Amino acid sequence: MALSDTQLVVLSAACQRPDRSVYPLTAKLPGGAASKVLSSLLNKKLIKEVQAKREDTVWREDKKRGRLTLRATPAAFEALGIDPSEAPAEAEADAGVPSTEADTGSRRTRKAGKPKEKIRATRSDSKQAKLIEMLKRRDGATIEEIVKAFDWQAHTVRGAIAGALKKKLGLNVVSEKDETRGRVYRVVD
Repeated sequence: MALSDTQLVVLSAACQRPDRSVYPLTAKLPGGAASKVLSSLLNKKLIKEVQAKREDTVWREDKKRGRLTLRATPAAFEALGIDPSEAPAEAEADAGVPSTEADTGSRRTRKAGKPKEKIRATRSDSKQAKLIEMLKRRDGATIEEIVKAFDWQAHTVRGAIAGALKKKLGLNVVSEKDETRGRVYRVVD
């Protein structure tokens, strides 16, 4: 499924948030364009409508379901090459059911209680695993090499490194300037 740069930016940001919230939008878009991008992601089932909590940004109001906001779905992780099983339990619990304070607290407890090894696990055949493999090479990889290998945009590569690898998986990704290749990124233990 082909996604625009804007759609990739919106999905990447949502998948990095603990609650998988689409809001706040990281892409600067005029109102009508934002609505079209989000509607397209809804149609592709990469995001879904869920009942908004008091602090959430409201996407729309429905007479039957009330105030609705948007959250990333497991399909969004797959579209970005991230293993959906890595998503915290909190993302699955937001199936549109109103949450209570007690419910929110119990989800945080489960997430915090996850063993670190589970969070770091990735499927060996995923794009994320292949990216990590490229960065673990002695010579590392440049943004351009990763763009060519995965047919991604440069900003998607930077987002994957900063978000999925550094922030989510806790990998130590360093970069250094190489005279011939440019900026080279490597995972260091």
